[in-house]
Amino acid sequence: MNTLNDYTCVPKGVDSMLLYEDLARARMREAEQAASKLRLVRRLTAAKRWNRVSNWAAKRASRIASSL
Repeated sequence: MNTLNDYTCVPKGVDSMLLYEDLARARMREAEQAASKLRLVRRLTAAKRWNRVSNWAAKRASRIASSL
């Protein structure tokens, strides 16, 4: 009994390659979904920030206009 061959996984044939390809594709899909969620979070954060800046600018313009 060769213990090295009993506990190692050596890909043999086309079917084992498909398993690795499927795992790689699943990881790529997960990475793409994570990147998509991150882009959405960044867009929402930027929108909130620009909304705050816009409100600040409007209030400032109103104060300055009323003081003239």
